[in-house]
Amino acid sequence: MIAANMQAAVYRGVDDVRIETVPVPAIGPGEVLIQVHGCGICGTDLKKIHTGSHSAPRIFGHETVGTIAALGAGVEDFAVGDRVAVFHHIPCGDCYYCRKKTFAQCPVYKRVGCSAGFEPSGGGFAGYVRVMDWIVKRGLVKIPGGVPFDQAIFVEPLNTCLKGVRSLNLAADETVLVIGQGPIGIMLASLASRSGAKVLTSDLYPERHQVAATFGLHSPIDASREDVIEVVRAASDGRGADAVILAAAGNALIRTAMDAARPGGRVMLFAQTQHGEAIIDPAAVCVDEKTLMGSYSASVEVQDEALSLVFDGYRRGFDLTRLISHRFPLSEAVAALDIASHPQPASMKIIIEKAC
Repeated sequence: MIAANMQAAVYRGVDDVRIETVPVPAIGPGEVLIQVHGCGICGTDLKKIHTGSHSAPRIFGHETVGTIAALGAGVEDFAVGDRVAVFHHIPCGDCYYCRKKTFAQCPVYKRVGCSAGFEPSGGGFAGYVRVMDWIVKRGLVKIPGGVPFDQAIFVEPLNTCLKGVRSLNLAADETVLVIGQGPIGIMLASLASRSGAKVLTSDLYPERHQVAATFGLHSPIDASREDVIEVVRAASDGRGADAVILAAAGNALIRTAMDAARPGGRVMLFAQTQHGEAIIDPAAVCVDEKTLMGSYSASVEVQDEALSLVFDGYRRGFDLTRLISHRFPLSEAVAALDIASHPQPASMKIIIEKAC
């Protein structure tokens, strides 16, 4: 029996999230209701909460896993009780942007297809989530037996990382620098290493390098004591990195990333999701022929490969649950968001779990 009401972390304005009781969302034909088991906190959730970029009220959270509690009319490929992970964005597949494979720019992709009430905003920070019909068709994923919910939470974020790494077209004779070793940076570096390239990782905190080492990343740069650019050049016969991935938020490190790249190298901005202004050396792009590029959100084109990495990879030791440092019940979601907003050396992935 599904209750009429549920607990949710409701965004009410800038830096204002409250635990409230709200109605369980109703579903329509072709839709699914998920009882949330857990949801990861993403940096984009925090950006929306802290900047007021979105109207209130809303219920955020999009790295959602749980169990199907109810099916709308016409849903045939799922059953009540199925364990699932869900993407909150899925493109139309037919528009100009989809034909150019820039799926995150598709107008349908920009619509959020999961909601716990109010304006659809993901809804994972709640007891139940309504999954809309176009998401059910292409963005609802069954979790195989033997794979824990905590591993499946990484289905969407791992996809975003794989999309970015694939767009760099890395080769085995290349050197890659990943700046920032939070959960996203570690996933990016781990995926980059699968190309056979030499991967160097940079972070201020030894605690994060220790976690990275469990993923086979053994070329750390202590950015609090070492000159990142000098270390990278020394590791690449003086050239600089063939590719640099900036996985730390803010614009202050863009110049460092550009300077660390060799002439003709590539620099990917992965965590710069807020509009603003940044200073770059234009001659580094023109004369030095460095490519400045970006990657944002997930891609249906790499979805099957990403799912294999998360699900099959777990059985082969690619245990992403090692990235989780904190777990909070939904009743303590405000505290979880506060810790995620003020990361410490030992804080990594923070999840809100077992909401009901």
